Amino acid sequence: MTPTEQILGIKFFKGDVGRAVALMSERGGFLVAPSGTCFARLRRDDAYREAMVNADMAIPDSGAMVLLWRLFGGRKLTRISGWKYLHGLSDRFFAEKQGDVFWIVPNERARETTGRWLEQNNFQFSSDDFYAAPIYGAVVEDRYLVDQIHNRKPRHLVVGIGSGPQEKLGYYLREHLNYRPAIHCVGAALGFLTGEQVKIPAWADRFYLGWLFRLITNPVRFLPRLWRATELPWLIFRYREKLPPLRSRQRRTED
Repeated sequence: MTPTEQILGIKFFKGDVGRAVALMSERGGFLVAPSGTCFARLRRDDAYREAMVNADMAIPDSGAMVLLWRLFGGRKLTRISGWKYLHGLSDRFFAEKQGDVFWIVPNERARETTGRWLEQNNFQFSSDDFYAAPIYGAVVEDRYLVDQIHNRKPRHLVVGIGSGPQEKLGYYLREHLNYRPAIHCVGAALGFLTGEQVKIPAWADRFYLGWLFRLITNPVRFLPRLWRATELPWLIFRYREKLPPLRSRQRRTED
């Protein structure tokens, strides 16, 4: 049994990053790494909520969640950021030097920056190892992508299309693929490593300051997301281990 800590209905992995990477690589399934801005979505988006509670592994990416859990829950949880997890995962890829990875990115620019990053690390890949995802709606389905993956059968799928759609896509892929790859939903972490987004220094990630770098470089885009994180203290204080209830449809429409 893999040790976990349940917070807001999500079972978070307890362990170090090396163990998390090894377990996902050995067992497959799909992994999520919710940031502090994501938890409010549990009360508003039932498809996202279903994906999160059914993830095979959730890593505690949010420094705010880890600190609040220590404050309100009285228990320590070691943070594994998406940035740190993807560093560990990509180190494993680069050591093996095998092109057995399929990259799902948000656009053509991300495809190009990811390709350059892989070349810099002497990692073998082809143009068919990438998929520039469309803009998905509230319900995420992509039969074409399923067919593409079935044709290639990669061991690893790295999904970096942004929080919300990527977790729904990871869950959809696990349920519709005819084999069990490791599906790593890492969101912005891929952009941090490839240069698609602002570079996050190791010290900033260690001291939970990645959000500050994103805010400084793109306040218009990131400030509204950061505002959503203000619900997190109340959610943890109120619900602790329990999954928060969905808000009524009328209230969600008004929001």
